[in-house]
Amino acid sequence: MGSASGSDPYPVSVSSLHFPSSEQQSISQTLSALRRSALSVTNRLRSIEADAAFVREVAAHYDLPLIANERCGSWYIPPEVKSGSAYFKSTDGHTGQWDFSFRRLNLQLLPIAREHGGCIIVDSTRRGKLMPDALSKTVPIWCAVINRALFPSDTAYHAVNFPPNYLGASEESQIERRIDGFVKSLEDLKLDLDELKQQLGKPIRVAWANRAYFHPTDLHKGDDYRLFVLCSASKRVHGAEISEGGYIQGAGDDSESWACGLTPPVFWANKATLFQHSEEDLPTVIGQLVEDHGKKDIDERAIRIAPTRNLYISQTHPQLYNSSMFNLVIDCNTSPEGTEDDANRLNLGCGSSKLGSRDLRKYLDKVQDFVKSRLSSDPSQSLLVTCETGKDLSVGALLAILCLFYNEEGEFTAAPTNRSIGKQFIRQRLAWITSSKHDVNPSRTTLQSVNAFLMQRPDY
Repeated sequence: MGSASGSDPYPVSVSSLHFPSSEQQSISQTLSALRRSALSVTNRLRSIEADAAFVREVAAHYDLPLIANERCGSWYIPPEVKSGSAYFKSTDGHTGQWDFSFRRLNLQLLPIAREHGGCIIVDSTRRGKLMPDALSKTVPIWCAVINRALFPSDTAYHAVNFPPNYLGASEESQIERRIDGFVKSLEDLKLDLDELKQQLGKPIRVAWANRAYFHPTDLHKGDDYRLFVLCSASKRVHGAEISEGGYIQGAGDDSESWACGLTPPVFWANKATLFQHSEEDLPTVIGQLVEDHGKKDIDERAIRIAPTRNLYISQTHPQLYNSSMFNLVIDCNTSPEGTEDDANRLNLGCGSSKLGSRDLRKYLDKVQDFVKSRLSSDPSQSLLVTCETGKDLSVGALLAILCLFYNEEGEFTAAPTNRSIGKQFIRQRLAWITSSKHDVNPSRTTLQSVNAFLMQRPDY
């Protein structure tokens, strides 16, 4: 791709670079200053804008909807043309660590692919690589597992498709040997595979689109398959960013370290405003834009966990979720102070991050007692479980509730008898949550806390 639209998109003159004020600088200090300037927020946003133009070209070429592989992919897709999100980790494609994630099943892609004939999954990676491991290995693994599990007799689509001349034959062979094991693990979740087959309709074929090639060159969506195009947005850069006139490969990656709180929706809604300000002013400008956007963008949706009819999950918004909307509420993060008199609300007061996950282990007995005492009298009552993200601690609390109190049909059972709760049973119930709310991301510590509580508890 050429440079982004607009005049002088990147600072390219010496006078536009930001150097330390010291008169005597070492060569290393000068190079560090050059690199910092090349990696400026403005350069990143201009690079994202340029890469997004390529993504639109890919969408037009294949006539397929754009799916962001979060979190990086969302930077390259304006929200109005974004059809959904996927969560494929590059680490699941790292050499020797190949995996099919059961925390992120990505089954939300199936109905989208059926409706449109396929989809384009957008991601990027930093300097030096043609594509991220998520697109070269993680997604191809996922596609092969889905094809074998849902279309066992259609063997023409069972092989793992790899990008051309990218991996060694040994690595491809080692990945191929793991697929049947992943299929067995998926089947062990006891999901309704016939229903999933209906949602997808046809097996998946894989193609790649990047700045080096479209492969296979003649492949478009067809009647016999769903086409998944794996699009790496950024131009491959071999040297340092300063050699590219400020262009940054994979500029949207690791945004926590550079974006000053900016998010893709705020960027795309305020792109012109951001480009009008100097680098020094951007942190203040971004802070105000993010604050203004947040006031308008409170997610009011609570997601029901199927197959239950009364369990819901969401991010914590006390002003939205009150007793008039849900009969019962468990809030994992909010302090219990001041709510002790509300018999229909349980605030756990867990901390954030890993500390919160460890706190949850201590409070799951309260969750158990609360659910048993409230739902036993009226199992039809709605129960909302929240945490500050809606993706971690609330998942852990709900997982414990599902394992303790809900049968295979998703019905509340106040006193289950002789139920053996092992890791496989817990994984099956977790699949209910991940299939219902696709962006949940419980930490390993949260899941360990739930496993410890469920597997070490005395009978109750």
